[in-house]
Amino acid sequence: MRLTIIILIAVLSIGSVVISLGFLTTPEYLDVPEISSQYDKLEKYKNELEKINQYNYQVLEDLESQIKNSDDVHLDQINKEIEVIKRVIEENKAELEKVITKLSQMESNP
Repeated sequence: MRLTIIILIAVLSIGSVVISLGFLTTPEYLDVPEISSQYDKLEKYKNELEKINQYNYQVLEDLESQIKNSDDVHLDQINKEIEVIKRVIEENKAELEKVITKLSQMESNP
């Protein structure tokens, strides 16, 4: 019985030393991929925001052309849609500027 307890204590001690050494040596290598991963994610986000912005500009132009070429009684609804799209475009522009600023900061401070 004593021999079993001594073996279990020895195994647990050796295991904890191995795990502790693993944790002490690993963090140095995890920081670099995390930063590049953040940069890649921001870059993808920026590209998606640019696509959304281009699409919104297209929708805005289509709506404005509908107004110009229409004698419809629903012009008020189209004007409301235009205002919403303009607001979304401005919000996307502001977000895009923030992302571009953050990306440039990450590039200058590697």
